[in-house]
Amino acid sequence: MTAGESQHTEDSEHDAGEATAPGPSSSHDVSNEERSQTAHTSEPKLASRTLMTWLEITVVGITGGLLGGAVGGPPGFIVYLLTTLITVGIIFHNVNELIKAWLRRSNHTG
Repeated sequence: MTAGESQHTEDSEHDAGEATAPGPSSSHDVSNEERSQTAHTSEPKLASRTLMTWLEITVVGITGGLLGGAVGGPPGFIVYLLTTLITVGIIFHNVNELIKAWLRRSNHTG
């Protein structure tokens, strides 16, 4: 066996090892891994969104109650209605943000 033949034999064994070796050697595997990491880091945070909604509603409710009680009469009723309207707006806003985050996540994974 000559030196050229032995080098060719080693190269073919090396190539065979690369072809059967498992791992993220292909760019397709890496892109799937990056995509899953991106989707994982951008998952919608339901618990934190719920906590923030509760805090916002609590602050608006207490403020509206204090203002409505201080003013009294028909203007107090208007403050009550505005407080209710703002509360519904807070809920809609936070639900909308969760839906947008879920849609973004499904677009990245699908």
